[in-house]
Amino acid sequence: MTRDSKAWRWIGFLIALVGVGFPYWQLPPELAGLPRALYGPGLVAVGVIAMLLRAFGTGRFATLWLLIACAVPAAVLVRMAWDAMRHLPPAGAPVADVVVAGVLGLGASLFGMLIGSLFLLRSSRRPK
Repeated sequence: MTRDSKAWRWIGFLIALVGVGFPYWQLPPELAGLPRALYGPGLVAVGVIAMLLRAFGTGRFATLWLLIACAVPAAVLVRMAWDAMRHLPPAGAPVADVVVAGVLGLGASLFGMLIGSLFLLRSSRRPK
């Protein structure tokens, strides 16, 4: 598998999904209110995955940014589906929660992508 293989993008997405989702999925329903429930190591994981994917040159900026950012609302949607299967009432307004999660994902992913782009730029300027 080469660096520009599309598999790395999806592996990064799954790692970001589990990274942000696992702590969020563990919360009891009364503490799962957004945005506060997502603050912490989960969003940091999203930023770090975005930074690594960009720094290693696995894809274009916009493609990676949006794909990794989608991990946050996907984690919220998984939680909503799981709660619906267990017949639990929603913690908040579902549409608003997904929008808030999307904005947080875009921000965390953008921050990581910008840092990763600096590393990529710096490594491309080195004389060989």
